[in-house]
Amino acid sequence: MRPLPRLTAPPRRRVRALAAVAVAVALLATSACGGDSGGGGDSANGEVTLRFNWWGSDTRHKITQQVIDSFQKENPNIKIKGEFGEWAGYWDKLATTVAANDAPDVIQMDEKYLREYADRGALLDLKKADGLDTGKFEPDTLGAGEFDGGLYGLNAGINAFTIVANPAVFKAAGVAIPDDTTWTWDDYGKVAAEISQKLNGKGWGTAAYGTNDASLNMWARQQGESLFTEDGKLGISKDKLTQYWTDLLALQASKATPSAEFTSQDMTAPLDQSGMATGKLAMSYAWSNQLNALSKASGQQLKLLRLPSATGKATENGSYYKGSMFWSISSRSKHPKEAAKFVSYLANNTAAGNLLLAERGVPPNTEIRAAVTSKLQPADAASAAFIQAIAKELGKPSPPPPVGGGQVEKIIQRYTTEVLFGRLQPADAAQKFLDEMNGELAK
Repeated sequence: MRPLPRLTAPPRRRVRALAAVAVAVALLATSACGGDSGGGGDSANGEVTLRFNWWGSDTRHKITQQVIDSFQKENPNIKIKGEFGEWAGYWDKLATTVAANDAPDVIQMDEKYLREYADRGALLDLKKADGLDTGKFEPDTLGAGEFDGGLYGLNAGINAFTIVANPAVFKAAGVAIPDDTTWTWDDYGKVAAEISQKLNGKGWGTAAYGTNDASLNMWARQQGESLFTEDGKLGISKDKLTQYWTDLLALQASKATPSAEFTSQDMTAPLDQSGMATGKLAMSYAWSNQLNALSKASGQQLKLLRLPSATGKATENGSYYKGSMFWSISSRSKHPKEAAKFVSYLANNTAAGNLLLAERGVPPNTEIRAAVTSKLQPADAASAAFIQAIAKELGKPSPPPPVGGGQVEKIIQRYTTEVLFGRLQPADAAQKFLDEMNGELAK
């Protein structure tokens, strides 16, 4: 499993930058009542200016600007100043602006840092936001941004963690795509090994898992545990971690997965050079909203499959609706009512939905989803259909990572690599992982 075109864990310096948020919030607490604050401003003619930041591609920037233009036509007294960039520098900049009491009013937020900022008082509880309508959101989609009794991020798009399959590779190997409503991890391993054998060195059945936090969390959920707990602690045991890497070694031994060398390179390969894009893998792991980008990169119409489970029951594979990203409002915004109006427009307005479509994931607002489905590109429509198909199989959303949890993906990748190269035994890797993560959470 490789990090596809998605969010990768930032380097330690970015986490140190986030720590500045705590200092800023502590200082701001002394002037919480009244006083100046960051965010937008007012003009002489009564106009309000809101700052809105997001990360993403050029395509996302253009679409988002179109939504801003549409909102401003309907709300001429509210001006939106867009601030955007790539993921690599996004969190450094956000941490700096928050620490300087100059945070944007509306923030595109990721699950990895939602609690990081909310626990430090930097985000508004959206349950208290005047005029923000969440009536057309299913409880599970709202729950993705909810903790400690508050709602700190409104889901901008629905995701589910999946197996992504390349039917062309299955066909080349002469192997049928399995029934994903009943398959087990044993079935998955056997199918992947058979594909590798029949491809005879020209490809493999599946990517290795263990290169991101999602795969470990889904494994933990299937075992009755979770990567993180509601109270911000590690929720996975050494025994389950040991089994996680032991089973991965078994897949490697059967040649169901590529070599350790291939996996270590594939972890960080650009999308168009990845094993999935180059047709070397029949299966990999992805979030459902990545299907379109992966299909384009591979030149194939890929297919989403449910995760296997230990029992063969789809209701027991640990799946849940995850927010692809969230809309948050700065707790220090001078214009929280107008900010809430803009967020409500992003989430609930049909004109905005017709522009955004599934660019940030399947729309969580059920009415918007129904309105735009017929306009989606084939892969996005397939993602939306998949999201709908698994609706009755899902569990409660996982808790977001606690403060310090943003390093987890990088740490998982490192220990998975050590295990695959035989430099650490699974039990030793499990203990080292737990020790290191507990140290991060204690900082």
